[in-house]
Amino acid sequence: MTGTDQDDAGTLRLTAAQAMVRWLSVQRTEEGGRFIEGVWAIFGHGNVAGLGEALHGIGDALPTWRGQNEQTMAHAAVAFAKQKRRRQAMAVTSSIGPGATNMVTAAALAHVNRLPVLFLLGDVFANRRPDPVLQQIEDFDDGTVSGNDCFRPVVRYFDRIQRPEHLLTALQRALQVMTDPANCGPVCLAFCQDVQAEAFNYPARFFAPRVWRIRRPDPDPVEVEAVAVRLRGARRPVIVAGGGVLYSGAEAELAAFSQRHRIPVVETQAGKGILDWQEPLNFGSPGVTGSECGNRLCAEADVILGVGTRFQDFTTGSRTIFAEADLLSVNLHPYDAHKHGALPLVADAKAALARLTEALGDAQWPEPDAALRADWFAATEAAMARPSDNALPTDAQVIGAVQRVATARTVVMGAAGTMPGALQLLWRASPGGYHMEYGYSCMGYEVAGALGIALAEPDREVICFAGDGSYMMANSELATAVMRRVPFTVVLTDNRGYGCINRLQQACGGAPFNNLYRDARVEAQPEIDFVGHAAAMGARAVKADGIPALEAEIVAARGRDRPTVIVIETDPEPETGVGGHWWDVAVPQAGEGARLAEAQARYATHAARQRTFD
Repeated sequence: MTGTDQDDAGTLRLTAAQAMVRWLSVQRTEEGGRFIEGVWAIFGHGNVAGLGEALHGIGDALPTWRGQNEQTMAHAAVAFAKQKRRRQAMAVTSSIGPGATNMVTAAALAHVNRLPVLFLLGDVFANRRPDPVLQQIEDFDDGTVSGNDCFRPVVRYFDRIQRPEHLLTALQRALQVMTDPANCGPVCLAFCQDVQAEAFNYPARFFAPRVWRIRRPDPDPVEVEAVAVRLRGARRPVIVAGGGVLYSGAEAELAAFSQRHRIPVVETQAGKGILDWQEPLNFGSPGVTGSECGNRLCAEADVILGVGTRFQDFTTGSRTIFAEADLLSVNLHPYDAHKHGALPLVADAKAALARLTEALGDAQWPEPDAALRADWFAATEAAMARPSDNALPTDAQVIGAVQRVATARTVVMGAAGTMPGALQLLWRASPGGYHMEYGYSCMGYEVAGALGIALAEPDREVICFAGDGSYMMANSELATAVMRRVPFTVVLTDNRGYGCINRLQQACGGAPFNNLYRDARVEAQPEIDFVGHAAAMGARAVKADGIPALEAEIVAARGRDRPTVIVIETDPEPETGVGGHWWDVAVPQAGEGARLAEAQARYATHAARQRTFD
């Protein structure tokens, strides 16, 4: 009997690896596609003979994509799931050892951002005969531990497959977690390498196709009324909209709720693009990288209604902006709904907004001052304007160049350094046109993330903002995109180091040190040919000599069948010059110098305003 034959007992004899990929290939979404769209793979001795053989055999029923680095191929999977609004996901597989532990960072990134990724990791021999096998990490006091236990704190579900029949329960538990709206996150299945190749008679019914529906939990009526009562008593409410609105598909409901009750909205990094930037009630963003008009409304608000946000410290200005307001929090998970002493409404965002609309009836509040928005856009227009001289452009001017040539199809993305904060401040997002990994703010996500977005939405124009520091950390998936003919555009801002942290270092009272190359105590400054490097991997690469050239190159990149990298030198010193708020980064309490004394005084002033209860 072959692996595709069913015997008289209604079983199929398959290796555990064959059974896994066969089962994954028939798990469907409500829209009809595969929930696990495919598997990113780098093979080694811990997965090539088991999962490698099985993935080859399953063919296009569960596609395999070859990456260049385990962490970055997992980043691509994370970005795919985020852009698909958690309706689809990808799996990633590696061998035992460094291939597996390379992906711990990506698992943490997915965990923080509540995004589904399936990590299929080679593990030690269950039979222990060749212990210690190549790349095995031994715990001197615990024979059950392997290197893959590093994943336990950074995934939502962890299991070790030590017998073929473990798959019968482990796989279903894995997808239950990945499709759970509240507990959604990454899953790690550590797959002992000998077990991958071990055969077992699996029940044929185990491989029947299954549709995974994502629940939409209704709120508790008592919680609805409590939140509605507090809202009705508010004088100046503000809505803080987060990524949970997008994952709920509640963009239209939030807009209707805001318009019906005339409550202004500010969007977090994860929520930016929920409302079109031209919506009169969209007042930008809150917090550390917030708009001036949004932060002013939040500071004056007596009630803040969070919808699908976890109130991260950038959103709350390190708990200073909302210090005097009552917090109301609509969230799927009680852990997030109760943060900062908020009055919770545990429910799906779309369902909760519908119930709150019913409870509030025709209640309305005075329209916010439209002049605040007008002043904000005038200020950002000036910050993003083309430079009037030949000086190196600022990051804000680079963003302005991209903004001027962007279309309704454009998705801008980034992850770390200056650009996430500058984009949240300045970018005028159309619906679905903004993708920022700022939950973990992981340098090196950018290029791989752009690849994942382009795979998720091939009809969109993806523009990736990456600093030279992030590009140096992780760029190899450019080669993957070239060989798969996946186009996107990388705007590589070269400020010769880590400009964002250099500014923060000085703002905290320190001297510029070890961030820009010029301050790194090196004898020779690096002269990196980013254009030559990107071209060597097959990308279309060019250096833009100024802002007009950058605009022209972005337009020229459209229609290509491979990535384009546009390098532009920038000034590392200037801030955006508009918006923003204090961020709690500890300042040394002892030391000398006027700069440090100023930083200490500034820190003490802001820390005294922090909200001090949970």
